[in-house]
Amino acid sequence: MNYMKVKGSIVVVSGPSGSGKTSLAREVCSELGDKAYFSISTTTRPKREGERDGVDYFFVSKEEFLEDVEKGYFLEWAEVHGNFYGTSKIQINKALEEGKIVFLDIDVQGHEAVRRAYPDVVTSVFVTTKDKKTLIERLEKRGTETEESIKVRMINALHEMKKIPEYDYLLINEDFNEAKKFLTSVAIASLIKTSKYDIDKFIEYWKGNK
Repeated sequence: MNYMKVKGSIVVVSGPSGSGKTSLAREVCSELGDKAYFSISTTTRPKREGERDGVDYFFVSKEEFLEDVEKGYFLEWAEVHGNFYGTSKIQINKALEEGKIVFLDIDVQGHEAVRRAYPDVVTSVFVTTKDKKTLIERLEKRGTETEESIKVRMINALHEMKKIPEYDYLLINEDFNEAKKFLTSVAIASLIKTSKYDIDKFIEYWKGNK
């Protein structure tokens, strides 16, 4: 079908640290099975307890990361809380060609870069809590955050919240299972966005003028 621009789609999931965006994206991706691909970011931040290299992130040194930046390896990269994060172009393009829904768990800066690079196939979802108090409680439950780091994350959260109008959907993660249903629906619908099609060619095909 030559009226199709790209086989797969990209679902960008962003939101403040502690909003549950990563858990939601991974869970939905897992349930969709072979239809989806969770893009694993490269980062220079230390591993948290239970995290695995090549599963949660590709963990590298700052020197290695900056070398990859110079090689043009990343579609987008940014410095967040003093650490670098980046997304590989090669993995994304391969998954799109295979017709998969590519999940990107990235920040608001990354969303802007991906939207510029793939304007026709990106669907974006901003995930957050119902209020500031709930976000603080979730960060405290991690047991890995200091009082100072929580303050920094809350400042960044407010900055990120101001970017909500740039996203296609706002998902308030109050009930995890309910939020998961919404994100699954958005992901599946992303495959049939009109922006993925060359509409003029589709109409010609539909009329039988191939």
